[in-house]
Amino acid sequence: MPRLTIEDLQKIKEKHKADFTLREGGYRAKITVHMGTCGIAAGARNVMTALMDEIATTKLDDVIVTTSGCAGLCAREPLATVEIMSQPPVKYCDLNDEKIREIFKEHIIGGKPVEKYALVVGSETTY
Repeated sequence: MPRLTIEDLQKIKEKHKADFTLREGGYRAKITVHMGTCGIAAGARNVMTALMDEIATTKLDDVIVTTSGCAGLCAREPLATVEIMSQPPVKYCDLNDEKIREIFKEHIIGGKPVEKYALVVGSETTY
C-alpha cells in the first residue's frame, strides 16, 4: 500500500469537514429536514436535494443539515426546522424545492425568517 501524502490527508480532511463540524458544534446554522414516511411521501427528498444543492453552490461550511423522523404534523409535511445561533428555531411547513431555496437565501444566509412559510417560531417546552 502506498504512503499517504500531505495532499492525500488534506483531501480526506476536506471530504469529512462537515462531519467534524457537526461533532464539534462549530456551526452557525442547523437545518433539520423531517423525513418520516409522511414527509418522504409529501416530497421531503426533493426539499433535501434542493437544500444540499444550495449549500454546495454557496460553499457555506458553517451550515449543517440533519434529518429526523416525523414531527407529528403529517398534514403539513414536508417540514424543516431552521436553527440559527442566538435566534429562536423556526419550523417551516408545506415545503417544496422552491420554498426551501427562498428560505435558504432569506433565513440561513440573510438571517431573516420567512414568515409566509413559517408554522411556528420558538422552542417547544414540556412541563
